Amino acid sequence: MTKPTADTPEITRLWPTLMLRHRLPGAERANPVLLELLTGMEKARPDLTTKYLEGNLFDNEHPAIGWLKSCVKRAVLDYARAAGVDYELDYHVQAWANINRFGDYHNLHNHPHSWLSGTYYLQVPEPKPLPGRADRNPGAISFYDPRPQANMMAVRGDPQVDPEHRILPRAGEIMLWPAFLHHLVHPNLSDELRVSISFNVVLRWRDSYLP
Repeated sequence: MTKPTADTPEITRLWPTLMLRHRLPGAERANPVLLELLTGMEKARPDLTTKYLEGNLFDNEHPAIGWLKSCVKRAVLDYARAAGVDYELDYHVQAWANINRFGDYHNLHNHPHSWLSGTYYLQVPEPKPLPGRADRNPGAISFYDPRPQANMMAVRGDPQVDPEHRILPRAGEIMLWPAFLHHLVHPNLSDELRVSISFNVVLRWRDSYLP
């Protein structure tokens, strides 16, 4: 918000949607260990990615999972502070693995019954020139403006004009966003695995959370 003076109006940016994106220190050491762990788990459970609600990856006591749990906890704290939440939150994190092979993708969705959602990236194939259409974005993730039709009357230069925010994540990055935000993951068009760990931050309700 700009402070008004005698000659300037007050401008307030309403209803922001916050997104956290951060490269985690220690990722170079942790990622190969996590990658070996998850691919081994998938050999025992081929439906590890598709039946993501069966169990909680963060119940695993492997040290690398413990490292990531502590990083997620810090990310939630950083997000809460940026959002203006200056009191203690009581929550649990439910996590699962995503192992995407050639052609795998995730349809448009959000995460009901959660406060925040996020993903940590272990391995993301480098985009390569592909024959055919030039508008494909293999391995990227797209987020969409949660306000229906907000861009209907937007004009050039107005930030409302583009309802999509697209990111090609990098290995070692964590991202965190409001669980209501619709998003999709574009197909993996590489023979290399695209591997990530997604999670939901679910509040244990307290009446003190009410505004």
